[in-house]
Formats: sequence, C-alpha cells, structure tokens
Amino acid sequence: MQADERQATCDSLADDFTLHPFSLYLYPDYCEDPLVTTLPPASFQNSSKLSDRRSPHYAKLNRREGGGGWSPNGEDQQPWLQLDLQDRLKVTSIATQGRWGSSDWVARYQLQYSDSGRTWRPYRQEDVIWTFTGNSDTDTVVQHKLPHSIRTQYMRLLPLEGSPKGGMGLRLEAYGCTYKSDVADFDGRSALLYRFNQKSTSTVKDVISLRFRSHQAEGVLVHGEGQRGDFLTLELQKGRLILHLNLGERKRRSAGRSSSVMLGSLLDDHHWHSVQIERFNKHVNFTVDGHTQHFRSPGQEDTLEIDYELSFGGIPLPGKPGTFLHENFHGCIENLNYNGVSVIDMAKRRKPQIYTVGNVTFSCSESSSVAVTFLSSTGSFLMLPADHSMESLSVRLQFRTWNQEGLLFSIPLSRDPDTINLLLQLSQARLLLLLSGGPQNSAQNRGFSLCNLVLVVDVVFDLKDSKLGFSIILGCPLFQSDFNCENPNKGYQGCLRLLFINSHPVNFLQIQQESLSNFSQISFDVCNIQDRCLPNLCEHGGQCVQSWDQFYCDCSETGYTGATCHNSIYERSCEAFRKTGSQSSAFTIDLDGSGPLEHTQVDCTMAEDKVWTVVGHDHMRPIDIRGSTPRSPFVLIFNYTISPYHLRLLVTSSEHCQQEVRYRCRKSRLFDTWDGTPLSWWLDRDGVKRTYWGGFLPGVQQCSCSLDGNCRDMNYFCNCDADQDTCAQFVFQHAVCFLACPSAAGFFWNSASFYQESTYLHFPTLQAELSVDISLFFKTSALSGVFLENLGVRDFIRLELSSPYTVNFTFDLGDGPIILTVHSPVALNDRQWHYIRAERNVKEASLQVDSLPPKLNEAPSERPYRLQLSSQLFVGGTASRQRGFLGCLRSLTINGVTLDLYERAKTTPGVNSGCPGHCTSDSVCHNGGRCVEERSSYTCDCTQTAFDGPHCRTALAASFESGSSVLYTLQEPFSGILNEEARRSPAGFHDAEVTKSQEKVSFGFLTHHVPALILTAQTVDQHYMAVMLTSNGSLQIRYLLNKEKQTETFSPVSSSLADGRFHWVKINRKGQELLVQVRMRTDDFYSYLITYLMKSIDITDKELVQAGLRGFIGCLSSVQFNQATPLKAALQNSQSPLVTVIGRLEASSCGTVSMNQCNLFIFSMFSFLHMHRPSMEHPPYRAALDLHKPNHDSKEYYI
Repeated sequence: MQADERQATCDSLADDFTLHPFSLYLYPDYCEDPLVTTLPPASFQNSSKLSDRRSPHYAKLNRREGGGGWSPNGEDQQPWLQLDLQDRLKVTSIATQGRWGSSDWVARYQLQYSDSGRTWRPYRQEDVIWTFTGNSDTDTVVQHKLPHSIRTQYMRLLPLEGSPKGGMGLRLEAYGCTYKSDVADFDGRSALLYRFNQKSTSTVKDVISLRFRSHQAEGVLVHGEGQRGDFLTLELQKGRLILHLNLGERKRRSAGRSSSVMLGSLLDDHHWHSVQIERFNKHVNFTVDGHTQHFRSPGQEDTLEIDYELSFGGIPLPGKPGTFLHENFHGCIENLNYNGVSVIDMAKRRKPQIYTVGNVTFSCSESSSVAVTFLSSTGSFLMLPADHSMESLSVRLQFRTWNQEGLLFSIPLSRDPDTINLLLQLSQARLLLLLSGGPQNSAQNRGFSLCNLVLVVDVVFDLKDSKLGFSIILGCPLFQSDFNCENPNKGYQGCLRLLFINSHPVNFLQIQQESLSNFSQISFDVCNIQDRCLPNLCEHGGQCVQSWDQFYCDCSETGYTGATCHNSIYERSCEAFRKTGSQSSAFTIDLDGSGPLEHTQVDCTMAEDKVWTVVGHDHMRPIDIRGSTPRSPFVLIFNYTISPYHLRLLVTSSEHCQQEVRYRCRKSRLFDTWDGTPLSWWLDRDGVKRTYWGGFLPGVQQCSCSLDGNCRDMNYFCNCDADQDTCAQFVFQHAVCFLACPSAAGFFWNSASFYQESTYLHFPTLQAELSVDISLFFKTSALSGVFLENLGVRDFIRLELSSPYTVNFTFDLGDGPIILTVHSPVALNDRQWHYIRAERNVKEASLQVDSLPPKLNEAPSERPYRLQLSSQLFVGGTASRQRGFLGCLRSLTINGVTLDLYERAKTTPGVNSGCPGHCTSDSVCHNGGRCVEERSSYTCDCTQTAFDGPHCRTALAASFESGSSVLYTLQEPFSGILNEEARRSPAGFHDAEVTKSQEKVSFGFLTHHVPALILTAQTVDQHYMAVMLTSNGSLQIRYLLNKEKQTETFSPVSSSLADGRFHWVKINRKGQELLVQVRMRTDDFYSYLITYLMKSIDITDKELVQAGLRGFIGCLSSVQFNQATPLKAALQNSQSPLVTVIGRLEASSCGTVSMNQCNLFIFSMFSFLHMHRPSMEHPPYRAALDLHKPNHDSKEYYI
C-alpha cells in the first residue's frame, strides 16, 4: 500500500509546465537574396593580398575576373576578408568557392560580424566559436544555412586551412534580406515611458521582446509597478540580466524577497543580445540569447497589474523629472515590443502614449574602443616601442579575463645588463605591481573580482632616475627569460582595450596593418572571452569554475563525482551492501545512479535468502478513528522518509513490495452496506482507490479471514462486518507498518541471448544530449558485433566489439567521429563474462573493459558538445541489420536505468530471454571475483582480488612485527599518483598533474600501536601517497601529487582506530576528489559527508618520522592497490621478483572478522580544490625507511 501522492502529482505538473511561444508563423518569410554580387570594390577589404589580380573585390561567387578570386599573402598568419554590406541586413546563409583556374581554396573558416567594422563578434553555435567546413576543390559551391541568422553590416571570413595542393583562394556569397529595425539610443540619463490609456492595466498574458547593446554593466531596461504590490523589472547587474517579478504580494515587495531570475553573462560587451519574456498567469519563460529559464512567479494573483506607465531605460522618480531611482541603461535598444506594441516606432512617430525623459535618439552610437585578445598564456605578447626621452610613465588600460594568474605588462626601466623591470601581474586573482630586481617596498596589492567585470588599471611611475628600456611588453614572450615565462600560468590570457601610454591611445588597428610592433598569438578587433559556466553544465548541483579556455566542476558536497558530477558515489541498492558482507543497518543509496534523483537513506535488512529495503513513515503507531461517516470520512496521508519519486522508483525496481495493515474494530464495518459501497479504502501510488485487504486480488472486497476460512461469522467476509464486540474501548484502530521491498537481484542478471546477426532489441531514444553512461556485461564466441547503436540526423553513438581483442566506443557530434579503443591482452570472445563501461559528457569520454586501464579522451573546448539523437536505441544490432551481436548481454544500464532485456526478448525473433550457463548470479563469486564458465560447472577466478578460496571469500591477512614490511614493485600502467597525459588546469584552483590520475586502495587492519605507517606508494619522481595512524590513533591520508606543492593531509576519522578492533578502509581518488570509507565495529550506525578537512604539514613533522621508524605492528588484511594485491603476493608467491619481504611475516586469521563485525560506516569526501602551499622536496618518510629505488619503468608500493 502506498501513500496518497495526489498533491505531489499536482506539484510535479506545475514544475514541468512548459510555456510555448504565443506567435504562430504559418509561412516563413523569404530571406535568401544574394548580398555580395552587387557590392562595389570599396566594400571589400583584406588583411593582405598575394597580388593586385587577387584583390578582395574579385572574391565574388562564380566570377572569373582578375585572378579568379582572392588570395592572401603567404606570410599572413591571420588572414581575413571583410565585406561592407552597406547597411544592417539579416544574413541567413553563406556560400564559398575556391579561386577559379587554380588549386587554391579554403577548407575551413570562421565568421565574424560587426556593426561598426571596428569591434567584431565571432559567430557561435552551441555556445562555441563555430568552424565552417569549406571547399575541397576549386569549383564546387559549399553553402551553409546559418542555424541562427545574424543582423550586421560588416562580415569577416577568417580562413583557417587552405588547399593541401596549393594555397588559400576564395570566392563567396552571403544571402539574406533587409529587415525592419527600430532603434533608440539611451545616454544613461534618459528613458521612454509608455503610458496606458487607463489608470492601470491588468494582464494575464504578457510578451516583452527586445534586443540591446550596452556600454555599461549596470542599468534598468524595463520597469513597471502597481499599488497592490505587483511589479516587473528587467535590469543589468554586473553584466548579467536580472528579471524581478511579483504578482500581488505586498509583503514580498516590502521584505525585498521578490522572485529574481538571473540569466546571461558578459552582456556589457558592446554587442547585440536578444531578450524575450513570456508570461501566462504565474508561469514565465525568460530567454536571453537562446538560453531559457522556466520559473513560477510568487504572489497571490494570476494577473500583473501595472499602474499608469511602463518605463524603458530607467525608473524615473515620481514628481522629479530627470531623477531616477536606479542606474539607467546606457546603450542602444532595438525592436522593443510590449504585448504587440512597437514602443520605439511609436516614439519615432511621436505618439501621445510615449513620453520621453532626457535625450533619446533614434540611431545607435558606435563604440570607439578596439579590443585585442591574448590567445595563449604561454606565447601571446605585444611589444610596443618606447620613447626613451620620457621622464615619467603612465599606463591606463582595461582588461577582462577568467584566469587568476598572468603577467599583464612588463616595462624595462633601464638598458643595463642588470635591468630593473616594472611588472603588473595577476596573482591569485589579485593585482600586484612590483619591481623585479629592485626594492620590493614599491609593490602594491589591490584586490578585485574576476567575475565578468572590466577592470580599469592606472599606473603612474616616475622615471627621473631611470632610463626606459627598448619596449613596453604586454603579455609574456617566451624568448624573454627575464620575465619568468617558463611557468605556463604566468602569461596573460584575456582581452585588453583602451590602452593609453602617457595619455596617448594605442592604435591597435595601425599596429596590425603597418607592423609597427612585434606581436604573436593575438586576435585584433575582437574580445573572444566566453562564460563557459553559462549554462552551468555541471550536474546534480555541482559548482562551475572556469579559466579562459576550460570549465571545471566542483562536486564537493553533491554526492556525485566525475568531470561533470555525473556519477553517484553511493551504491544503487541494499543488495550492493550485502555483497560486501555488511550487516543490517541504515545506508545511503542512490536508486537511479547518475539519474536526476538525489541519494537518500533507507534501512537495509540482510536476511539469509534476500535483502529487504525498508522505508518508514510518520504513522507507524496505532491510530484511533472516531466519528467517521461517508460524508465526513477519516483521511490519513502518509509522509514517508523518502520522497514519492524515490518511492515509485524503489517499487518498480523491486521484485515486489509489501506493507502490513493491522486493525481492530467493534461495530465498524468495512464492506457490509445495503448498496455494497465500501466504507474503507486505501489509495495506491497512482492514486487509485483500493478496497481489497489481506492478500486478496484487486477488486475483491474481502479480508484475510475470508481467504483463510476462519471468519468469526462465515456470513461475512470480514470480522469487522460481523458487528461483534471484539474490543470494548474503541470504535476502530489501525496501524500501517513500514514499506518493505526485497531487492531484485534478477535486475543485475536481466539478460538476453542473441542468435541472429540481423536482429536487435529496440528501446526509446537515448537521452544523451549532454551526458550518458553505459555499462553492461557480455559473453560471446563471435569475432565482432555491435552491442548498441543510436542514430541522429548527423550524430550517432555506438558501442561494439570490433575484434576479439578490441572494444570501440564511437560517437559523432556532427563534426566527425571520435573513437575510443581499448585493447585487451586476452581474447574477449572466450565465452566468459566481460564488463564494459562507457561514458561521454561535455568534458570527456571514457571507455573501460574489465579491470584494464580506462581509455580517456578530453573534449576540445571549442567544438560542439550536444549529442543530437533521434532514432530508437538498437541493442544487440544496428539499424542496417548488419554486424549484429551474437552472444549474451546482461545488466545493460544507461544513465542509472537498467533496461529490461528479458521481457523485450520475449517478443523479438532471434532473441531469447536469459542466458545459458552456470554463472547466473552475483552470489556465486564474491569480492570482485570473476565467475568462469566450465563445461558442467563453474569456478571463481580470484586473481584480481585480495581474497582467496573457492568463492573468493577467504581474507588473506598477515601479522607484522617491529621491522616487518613488504615491498611490491608495480608493473602495471601506473594510473594513480602520476599520469603522463595529465591535462593543464587553471592555476589557483586545480592541480595540473592530478586531474586525470586515480587510484583505488582497500585494506583491513587492527593494531594497538601508534604512531603507525600502514602503507605508502611512490613513483620514481617522488610523487607519493601515505596512510598512517597518528599518535592519537586517528587515520590520516597524505598525498604529494605535484613536487612543486606541499603535501596534502586528509583526516576522515578523528576517533582512535588503534583500539585492537578490526577496521576496514577504502580509498578512492579520481582526479581532484578523494572518497574515503571507514567501517568500524560498533553497535550504532551513522553516515555523513565531510569536505575540506585538511591541513598543511611540515617536513620536520616528528610524528610522521616516528611513524616511519616504527612501521606497523599489528595485523593487515586483504590489501589491494588498483589491480595489485601485494600482501596476497607476499603470502602466496614470496619468490616473485616483484615482492620483497623484510623481517618476519606470518599468516593470520584477523581478516575473518572484517565482514561480520564491522557495522559503522564513516563516509568522507574531500576535494583538492583551492589549495596553495609551498613545496616539499622529498617524501617525509624517506628519512625513516631505507627503501630500494625502483626501475625507471616501474613504481613501488610499501606496506
């Protein structure tokens, strides 16, 4: 029996409400006129030309005049061709062609557009600078329809790649049309007021649309309010748009708690941005530049009541013309429409409804500032010549960046060999002005926020006692060793504009065209900054942080991990805890894995034959019911300890669920009425009224005594209907017990067998636009076969066995396929079960097969990131019915949902439900042991586990005395602690060398002795991790992942573990996140999440040195480091060259208590973000232990 979920259903419908646009266009307007053919030669400009016959005005489509098109100079590193369309037009597509009569063409290019021809904006698609595919021959026309049209007067085409047979050659055409444009320019002290014909207006539906271009980061665009508390305000704050809306709630207005929704970023960039507000009752769509936020406005009413007027550009103070409450908008607005009224058009025609405050003009003023972009933090620089006669120096500039480190400029103050440099640099998001080589007391510190603000910097310096050097250097050239450019985080990467030297503006356009200065890796006339955290692509509440060219997700305190916080750190069911030997207790589980539901806590009851998931509610005790009548019935609503959404998923993923209802009665009938109408019922999870009790089938109005044949009066089907005095003190009493669901072990073994290559199982389309994770088990004897495939118009995703030794994970986002391949050293078509996990998100893709090292592929920052799929999902085959899989698939799970292969196979020819063989249950082999099919039985392969025995359940433990230790040399690819493919991360909040590295460590121990060094692992270049007990017995984990940083220390447990009891520890580090699980012997259970409990240590830490000297005295059990099992090797294969045993080591049985007596589960999660510490040259235990140096191609592990 389930709780009444009607209210939750109503709330769900409200949350999922989608407001569709109100306008309906039956026939789109034609807008495909050629725009370039009729342009005069003066409308064409270029960065360079190879000759006069290849001038830019010859670059018209299908023309053969001159040299047959435009070609840039071969030495031009940043070529471009520019068009002046003579007016602002709507451009819908662009076509290109190679240069006629040659082998020159443009294979790839980008597009920029501008209203002034001075400040340019790159064309973006899917929030990335879009690269168009050009030509592959001379004559073929390649035309691209722009997914979103642009409105512009100037266009620039930037060739990126020419012909492999020749050079760059281009002819082009742009298509579009004119469009109606009404603009109004506001100077920051003006506004337009739209006054209503009546005193006020009350609307149920509103649509406001406009385009704007702003010179400032603050300013009000739209405002209206009413006397009853209604108001609507749209304003810029710090370069972001905020919509404030309230419907008839005075208290909310006075308390300042109105509904505020923020969208957009960097909107003060002098470029056009589109805005649309659609409201129907309380439901609102707020859209900025194609990004839409759906929300429900607060208030008591469904109407918006505005008194007198709606203001645009500011909020005038009543009775004081020209005085405003908030900062006014400074910029230009185009095509401002309010509920079908063109406000600017009415203002231009001087309609009486429009009142003008201040100076509003009907043409847009253009910005005179020109920006440059420093593209690289390692190689971008601009070197300006200096006037050596200057006695003083002043520098003024504006810059914008996301990076927290970077050298803005350096100025040599002398030409002597020991020169002194004036430096302005970013250091940990603060400005630092200093003299290198000179007195440090001249340095200044000034703090600022890097959050989409333009920072103005003024520097004045007296040069009377100095002679200025040869140049002023912006950025950091690599060939200038004096400026410490070796660190890749030191160079400036970002935008810069309005540079003045001694009050004289620097002309960037002249620098570019006349080569007056030395520069490298700089884009002129454009600021390419992008807010990569808009939209926030981190899942499950992860916090987005960013650098210039990357974004990163901080998953702390979310319960999820991975590059985008996609993967849950919790198990999906109670069944998973039973496999680890846990006893009955409360556990945190994530029912849908990486799905949208958050983790929740349930009670897990471990019975001998099955595992029960138990959920309580708030009415577990008996309840007396009095005075209930058909007209006024007694209604009881249950509030369970988990949400209705979790309840529904728990029930559907379980074998069945049951709940017991206990009732006692006296003359309180359930069913026996004159017309057969039931007097009691309960509602199931779908809100359906149910009248059966005691195990009867739905629709049968009887109780359990009728089913058992022992009713007190056999004339009735329920004892309560017999009107007997079975209880004398109350009329009716009932109690509803907890909900109990046995875990569906068969869900993990849901399987199907494929016998025909042309067959497949089909399922709904994958929801994989931003992220998808796929896991499955397979066994086959075939040479190859496709596990699954899903297609789109251009995009697709496919997982397949491409050969007996290789698995491919392939996907295409529309710009070419990406293939991840894992090669197995052993054949995968051996009729044994093998495991595959594939994941793809906007940051990276990964593929893992069995326990082999995963294959990783990092997604480029400037490429499409949405996977658009449209076909059904094909499992076990392909849409073409070729290369289908032959064999068995089981436990196919996608985004936390296990597909029901078993049921789907029942109705599909060529596919059978289930799989033959003896390995049909997870209870066959334990602790990660692999079940191996034999002809008439099975065996358990325990090689990759730290356990032994027929079913991999025997813990391997050893007693360590004083001076005992085990040295193990790892030969596997060492993916923990050091990773050669580690990617760069922004300085200040990520460690560059640990982003992709990972390791899994597990062990059990008991000891009385502290301090104790339990285990260490290190690489040849002194990266290491160490696990120890401090002098008070608390557990500490120490990492040195970058030899330029100090050791990081984590303390997951503050209580003493040196209590002579057995404790089990699991450590899982992936990149920047550290997950620690500690199980302890206790009668109670609790679980909690900890973040940022860390401290710095000093190399002279005496306690750590003492721990290294004492080693470990006690018992260690089941030690595993990734796939290595050093203790098992020492006990069973001590003659191996990989193992060295020092001192006395004896086998022990201490590990046998690990799975039976460890109940308490302390769950801790740490993050390596935001750590700034000095370096340590050597691991602290090197002074304590005399360890053998490993070979250059191996790593060492010590216990």
